[in-house]
Amino acid sequence: MKRLQTLADLPEGAAFDLVVIGAGGAGMAAALFAALDGQQVLLVERTAHVGGTTALSAGTCWVPGTREGAAVNPADTLAEAARYLDNAIGEHSPRALRQAFLDHGAEAIAQLAARTEVKLRAYPRHPDYISDLEGSTVAGRALEPLPFDGRLLGEWFALLRPPIPEFTVLGGMMVDRTDINHLLGMTKSLASLRHSVRLLARHGRDRLRHARGTRLVMGNALVGRLLYSLSRLPNVTLAMETELMRLQRSDTGVDGVVLAQRGQRRSVAARAGVVLASGGFNRHPERRQALLPGADIGWCPGAPGHTGEAHTLAEAVGARYGSGAMSAAFWAPVSRRMRSDGSTALFPHFVMDRAKPGVLTVNAAGERFVNESTSYHLFGLAMQQPGADGQPSIPAFLICDAAALRKYGLGMVRPGGKGLAPFLADGYLTQADTLAGLAQALGIDAQRLQATVERFNTLARSGVDSDFHRGETAYQRNLGDPAWPGPNPCLGPLEEGPFYAVRLYPGDIGAAQGFATDADARVLDAQGQPIAGLYAVGNDMHSIMGGVYTAPGITLGPGLVFAHLAARHAGSRLREAVTP
Repeated sequence: MKRLQTLADLPEGAAFDLVVIGAGGAGMAAALFAALDGQQVLLVERTAHVGGTTALSAGTCWVPGTREGAAVNPADTLAEAARYLDNAIGEHSPRALRQAFLDHGAEAIAQLAARTEVKLRAYPRHPDYISDLEGSTVAGRALEPLPFDGRLLGEWFALLRPPIPEFTVLGGMMVDRTDINHLLGMTKSLASLRHSVRLLARHGRDRLRHARGTRLVMGNALVGRLLYSLSRLPNVTLAMETELMRLQRSDTGVDGVVLAQRGQRRSVAARAGVVLASGGFNRHPERRQALLPGADIGWCPGAPGHTGEAHTLAEAVGARYGSGAMSAAFWAPVSRRMRSDGSTALFPHFVMDRAKPGVLTVNAAGERFVNESTSYHLFGLAMQQPGADGQPSIPAFLICDAAALRKYGLGMVRPGGKGLAPFLADGYLTQADTLAGLAQALGIDAQRLQATVERFNTLARSGVDSDFHRGETAYQRNLGDPAWPGPNPCLGPLEEGPFYAVRLYPGDIGAAQGFATDADARVLDAQGQPIAGLYAVGNDMHSIMGGVYTAPGITLGPGLVFAHLAARHAGSRLREAVTP
């Protein structure tokens, strides 16, 4: 891969086969698949880092029917996956697009495994999120990237978007769920001690030469593997800190772009077409107000590049948004804290705390309003629904007792119960010796909170949450504590003071609303016809999940698969153009 130092290095009217707008996970995959097909590719990124929100994520890719999945769940079938999606999504998205995803998922993953350094594995147990629906499964569909040695990237490592700092430890050491379990158990298990010592020794060596750890896991590993694979191909050119200014459309379709960088402009021809992978609409002020009313941009934990400006340019050449989604975005509860450099840390509460024993969530009235062990998407949606007083549960309050804080942590507060002073000082964490004192500090009704906790404790001791059905499905129980001695791994009473709380806000973690496409990822116009030469993948493509969060990795999985389909179609279009 060649990197343009400046846009001035690109001649006016330069021609490529495919131009990809956006170097997040889906955009990098589209560039990679096209390059493997032999196409000359220009990959354009508006920020100073590649990876987009993918680099900040868990990196999970939901793709049923793969060889990797069959290794842990040989009984699963594509027919069962289709049945699950039909039951979960219904008419919220076109079934034909879901079927195209299922039909071509295995071939996309197999091509990556055989021809690139993008290596994935199926986690032994990773349930679909609506695991009580027919067709769901507990393993085999969710793939995660293997850890990657960032040192292999050499000078390219500096281009990789760093992970969320609060998801690292010891000044930049990345850890995944396996590492966390070993670190927490290092005093109890020789195997965990050995694993932890290897991690710590590697990180110590890294910090002698690098600003952060080079052992990459989760989304950083996926992006690192994509970047490394691209770096080894001669037919890819990367343009960083470069903006799309215009899509050029002729009688034959979209066949070029106008780019800008620090005062320089260049027109670039795209013989096979243009792939939109700019990350979605989420940071576009007007679209955000229209599609996500009431959701403050300060609650969005996504990467900064998804400004939605490319969407305005696509609409200018006839592209139209899809419709019918249950939600225009995917959600997670997030907590907020000011960093020492003045930036705001946003911590998505995915798996570590809210479904654990000794933890519950209340609204400003001091009452529960949600099943705390439901998916983070449904949790975020529930926060936005009007309560009995007609107001949404924003902020909500994630509350635990001292025992739960020590064992599980709370948001950015690590397990162990140590080092609380900075979190208490800046108000991220609220502490009180009694529930009444906690209610007063939070500004919520003390009597209602006391009654809510007493009711919750009664349910927790019985193991049955008759109010919100917490811990009743395989997915929910997977979020609980398997070592919990009670009858329900998600339910435990709040008994030991002091008591603690953090404030939660609904954070949009990705766009579900995007451009309508066909099964080849071609963008459709107002008449439902494909616009020749224009493709959309990732969060620029209207989600095939229809705004329903069906499983882990349902943005990245389709992102990879439709990147493969878009690149394949662009290649066929290119070959047809040169056929005598």
